[in-house]
Amino acid sequence: LMFITGDAMARPMIEAWDAEKYDPSSLFYIGSSAALFSPSVKDQFIEAFPNAMISDSIGSSETGFSGIALAEKGKTHTGGPRVKIDGETTVLDDDGNELPVGEEGGVYFGGGSDFEYHGDPAKTKAAYKDDKSTLGDLGRVDEDGFLYLTDRKAFTIISGGVNVYPQEAENALSMHPDVVDVAVFGVPNDDLGEEVKAVVQPTVMPSDEQSARILEQRLISHCQDQLAKVKCPRSVDFRAELPRAATGKLYKRLLKAEYWSEPATPVNS
Repeated sequence: LMFITGDAMARPMIEAWDAEKYDPSSLFYIGSSAALFSPSVKDQFIEAFPNAMISDSIGSSETGFSGIALAEKGKTHTGGPRVKIDGETTVLDDDGNELPVGEEGGVYFGGGSDFEYHGDPAKTKAAYKDDKSTLGDLGRVDEDGFLYLTDRKAFTIISGGVNVYPQEAENALSMHPDVVDVAVFGVPNDDLGEEVKAVVQPTVMPSDEQSARILEQRLISHCQDQLAKVKCPRSVDFRAELPRAATGKLYKRLLKAEYWSEPATPVNS
């Protein structure tokens, strides 16, 4: 059995995979959880390990296991994971009412352990509705009982009054062959309030400003081929590596903070 944390572990593993060198016959299950496992990387795993079952799960230390989906080749999507949820997971509005099929709201989990936000009792209180709690995820449930995770509420970009969920652009950009890792978030814009920004770890760092601009436009065009223009980044910065924890989780808040501070810290390094 192999357990990984999304693309942070999956990408370097699949890049190092050599079918002539390694024997995968003893591997029959690969499970990913806690971070984005993008469709393009899943397809590479399916191709490399055709006899292994591959799953994508949601959950957390606070809520425990909350849903799972089996990977199928070619089943791509632009949002977060689409998983079969358990009976304790539901989608609620701001007043705690369960939302009908197809309507987006906060994802609440039942059966997990109690938790609190350090030094923030108001945020802790807001995380609970009756016997369920939320970690700030947004999503919707379909007719078959599958949950579509849209994004984290805290990551939502409000650009010109439009809600933009960066997970969609991250998925689209992660499928480009020039992208190793990517983070999308909102940065200040005097007219729109926020605009969409992407910070990318490319397969090869641009050697100069001209090559960086060419790659930037190539990635923006790639995103716009799949999503509405408002959902795609207006600009792309490049880094040799994105900040991640030892577990593989992305420190998006650290990247975002650099652009909201005065003066902003350059990230083309």
